[in-house]
Amino acid sequence: METLRISSDTTGTGIHRHFLFVLILLLVSSLFYAPIAAAAEPPKLDAANTAWMLTSSVLVLFMTLPGLALFYAGLVGSKNVLSVLTQCFAITCVVTLAWVVVAYSIAFGDGGALNQWYGGFAKSFLSGIEVKTLKGSIPETVFAMFQLTFAIITPALVLGAYAERVKFSGMLLFSLLWLLLVYCPVAHWVWGDGWLAKMGIMDFAGGTVVHLNAGMAALVAALVLGRRRGFPESTMPPHNMTMTVTGACMLWVGWFGFNAGSALAADGSAGMAMLVTHIGAATGAVAWMICEWVRYGKPSALGMVTGMVAGLGTITPASGFVGPMGALAIGAAAGVACFFATNFMKRSLKLDDSLDVFPVHGVGGALGTTLTGVFAAAALGGVGYADKVTMADQVLVQLVGVLAVAAWSGVVTFVLLKVSGALVGLRVTPEEESEGLDTVLHNEKGYNL
Repeated sequence: METLRISSDTTGTGIHRHFLFVLILLLVSSLFYAPIAAAAEPPKLDAANTAWMLTSSVLVLFMTLPGLALFYAGLVGSKNVLSVLTQCFAITCVVTLAWVVVAYSIAFGDGGALNQWYGGFAKSFLSGIEVKTLKGSIPETVFAMFQLTFAIITPALVLGAYAERVKFSGMLLFSLLWLLLVYCPVAHWVWGDGWLAKMGIMDFAGGTVVHLNAGMAALVAALVLGRRRGFPESTMPPHNMTMTVTGACMLWVGWFGFNAGSALAADGSAGMAMLVTHIGAATGAVAWMICEWVRYGKPSALGMVTGMVAGLGTITPASGFVGPMGALAIGAAAGVACFFATNFMKRSLKLDDSLDVFPVHGVGGALGTTLTGVFAAAALGGVGYADKVTMADQVLVQLVGVLAVAAWSGVVTFVLLKVSGALVGLRVTPEEESEGLDTVLHNEKGYNL
């Protein structure tokens, strides 16, 4: 019995030793395994996301050429139709060259110590962007192209304020300077890890960067250049509403790339952004139509397409943060607010913002950015706020963004208009304006009847 007891103890001790050895081995292994497990995986290319972003880039470029070009061209007189088309085309080309040289770097580079304000010049000439360079799960080439289409349409929106009276050379110089000194810094503030991004501003697709920015520039441009000859005494109706409605339909379709593409992925966020974008557009059109019907007795095609554009511009900052109910409310607010803003500017202030850029895009961008802070609440169907952030906190951040962008765009635009005017001139002569810019500036005609 004694022998058996000793043998049993020895066996137990052996088992304990084996268990202890295995435990130590596991602990030592974990020391080497833990860093590997904790290390972030390198970004991987996602083919679905890339395909969607390629498509979105095409859709947003389609918004300017031919969408916005036709929309604006139909709204001006027949003697200026070609000049507006040419301006949109030329802005597309000039902005593209500037984007490659330095603008992309200012907007999305790393500005070092000044990164809160601008992105620096390290990515000039798209330095460091190669075939395999990724931005998240998509190639950086695709990201740069997508953002380029935003940079193209924003100064193109501004030209609607001074249509039918601006020199082609003055327009080009101003648009280039405005891109570099207004659009790119604001894009960096909001989307490029700048100071507004760090504050937590919600601007999914450009309520501040695109619409408010362009709207404020348009307001200042209309004031600096002055009224067209005959405004407001003479009626200046659109010369071709068929062209305008066609362009508006193209804008509506292209806007899905504008907003849903800003998710930078083919996912649920993009799907919701597309849905609420469509709801906002339709609701804005119906709201404007009702206002016009009640006030003037008849709804117009121009009113409906303008309300649609107002709804799209207003839902843009909110598109990635709100649900369908929020989109209905924002679209309705856009149609009503932009309708009355347009009438007030034209009829009461008699301010000649030729194609209503400020009351539609400026007012819509400010309204949409502010309301994003409200309807992003989870209780209202939105995505909710960051940890410990209340609705009041978020609305305050949104208002800071609206005021900052409006002030920067307004002041710098004024300076750039004065500089451009001093260097090459901005406004054509009264005689040239009467003759029409198609012939005076391009020696061509939109129509040979």
